[in-house]
Amino acid sequence: MKIVFMGTPDFAKTILEAIYEAGHEITAVYTQPDKPKGRSGALIMPPVKEYALSKGLKVYQPLKIKEKEEVENLKKIPADIYVVAAFGQFLSEEILNIPRFGCINAHGSLLPKLRGASPIQRSIVNGDAETGITIMKMDKGMDSGDMIKKEAIPILDSDNETTLYEKLAVLGAKMVVETLPEIEAGTATYVKQDESLVTFAPMLKKEDGKIDFNKTSREIFNLIRGICEWPTAFSFYNGKSVKIYGAFISSENVEADLKPGEMYVTKKKILVKTGDGFLELTDVQLEGKKPMKAVDFINGSHLVTGNKFDS
Repeated sequence: MKIVFMGTPDFAKTILEAIYEAGHEITAVYTQPDKPKGRSGALIMPPVKEYALSKGLKVYQPLKIKEKEEVENLKKIPADIYVVAAFGQFLSEEILNIPRFGCINAHGSLLPKLRGASPIQRSIVNGDAETGITIMKMDKGMDSGDMIKKEAIPILDSDNETTLYEKLAVLGAKMVVETLPEIEAGTATYVKQDESLVTFAPMLKKEDGKIDFNKTSREIFNLIRGICEWPTAFSFYNGKSVKIYGAFISSENVEADLKPGEMYVTKKKILVKTGDGFLELTDVQLEGKKPMKAVDFINGSHLVTGNKFDS
C-alpha cells in the first residue's frame, strides 16, 4: 500500500519504523515543526523526522495542515491510506476523505475510554488496571471513529509514563502492521463506539502536576508516575518548587503524629504524610538544582521530621 504517515514523538516513530520494515511504500511523512530546546534555543527535530530522513523519506512539517495550500499539496501525494499516530494536529474532513481507504489512527487507549490528547498519562493517573491500543478509522470527531482492532495490556505498579509509552508503541506498531493488509483486502471489521461509555483525556497543563497531600497515597503515587516526563508532579518547600520524579507507597510503621504534607525524615529516607498513610520519595529536583536522590535532598536542605511541603 502507498502510505502517508503522520506522527511526531517516539511513540509514532516506533510505528513508522514497523510500517517501513513491513515493506509498505511510504510516499510522505508529516510531522510537527522542529522546536527550540534549552537555553541555546537550538532547533530539535521530532523523532519521526529524524527516522524518516535516515530512510530517505520525504518529510513535510506544516504549521497548520488544514491550510488550503497544505491540503492541495496532500492531494498531489499518491496514497491509498493515511496512518496517524500522535501527530498533534487535527485533520479536517476534507483531508480525511483524500485517500481511498481513508485515515486510520493508533490511539493509546481502549476506546471509547480516554478520547483526547493524553490517554496514556491519564490511564496511570486515574488508577486504571489496564489500557491498550485501538486502531480506528478517523472521522471528523475527536477519536470518535469506528474501531477496527483493539488490544489491552495491564498497567503495573512498576509502570510509569515512560515505560507505558514504550509498551504501547510496540503494541501499536504490531497492530498497525496487522491491520493494513486487512483493510486492503476488505476483511477488516469496523465497530461503532458506544457513546454511553465515552470518557476524555484532555491535554495536560502544568498545574495538573500540583500534589494535594490530602489525597490518598495511591492517588499521589499514580500522579507521580503518570506524569514523570511532563508536566511532572510537584510541590513547594520553603517557597521553592520541588519536582517529584519517583516515589512509592510506604508500609513502614511511622509513630510520629504528622499532618498531610509533613515529612518523617531519617538519614536516608523522606516519608511524606498523605491522606491515608505515607509516601516515600526517591527522586526529586529542587528549583534551580539538578535531579537528585532523596538522601541528597535531606542533606542539602537539612530536612528534619516535621518539615512540611507548602500547600
